[in-house]
Amino acid sequence: MSKRFLLLTLVGLLVLSIAPMLAVAQDDDTITIGFLPGVVDPFYQVMEIGVRQAVEDSALPVELVVQIPENFNPSVQTPILDALVARGDLDYLIIAATDKEQLIAPLQAAHDAGIEIISVDTFIGDGDYVNGPVTFPLSYIGSDNVEGGRIAAEALAENVGGTGKVYIQNVTPGISTTDQRAQGFREGIAEFPDMEVVSEDFNNDDENTSVQQTSATLERESDLVGIFGTNVFSANGAGIAVQNAGLSDAVDVIAFDATTFAVEQLRAGVVSLVIAQKPFDMGYLAVQFAIAHNQGVSSLPKRVPTGYAVIDIENVDDPEVARFIYQVE
Repeated sequence: MSKRFLLLTLVGLLVLSIAPMLAVAQDDDTITIGFLPGVVDPFYQVMEIGVRQAVEDSALPVELVVQIPENFNPSVQTPILDALVARGDLDYLIIAATDKEQLIAPLQAAHDAGIEIISVDTFIGDGDYVNGPVTFPLSYIGSDNVEGGRIAAEALAENVGGTGKVYIQNVTPGISTTDQRAQGFREGIAEFPDMEVVSEDFNNDDENTSVQQTSATLERESDLVGIFGTNVFSANGAGIAVQNAGLSDAVDVIAFDATTFAVEQLRAGVVSLVIAQKPFDMGYLAVQFAIAHNQGVSSLPKRVPTGYAVIDIENVDDPEVARFIYQVE
């Protein structure tokens, strides 16, 4: 049994242990939970499905307040956060912080106002809510993103024979998840002496920018053999640029996040590997944590890694793997 599976099993048992308390809850003890993801995209849409399912499954009365920023940007997310705090009725806030440093102060203010914070997908500070510089959030539920980057590097290296130049298509510096994915990818590629990361671009979570940046890199680096797209729009844009350039057979693309578009590119031979996170689990567990804490559970883990499913052309039709594709309809 893997450590991740064991941890999730223990978390599930912990939450289930409060069922007797939930069954006798009074109707006027409504828990108000805010959900503030990073942006509108398939990853966070699936996370919202998990959040809503957990609310529906709850034996306690839960009111859910959802606000979704139009752009993945702390200057957009922070005013929405401040408005949620100003409501004065939130008990818990489930949030994917859009910057690991810039969101510390507004989230500290939310906590000081009596709102318990649960991080999903991204974290603030260094993500160590036990011994790190930021410890007030209840928990961080999300992927091990350094490991995800290493998985991408090893897969890409294997596909290209351990030789050649590769490129990182990223979002914005300061985002905990994508910073770590790029870190893990660089560390993984460094294990192959005949491989080199030639450059890294930041698209500000805009697919069109990703296409333009990748196209320019393909023109500049005629011997490029691979690209790592660190999130939904980065991977989508990289795949489109490779396809537009007619280089699907020459440049290998590893896509982080299992959107239906990424899977279409996998089937078309543009993308060779799709790394699926588990956003439904993140959202579902976050609501369960809020309810458990509300009922007096004090032993919730500060860090819950939710793991990955690695999808390739050989297993994409396996129901046990395909269920991790981000289906939002």
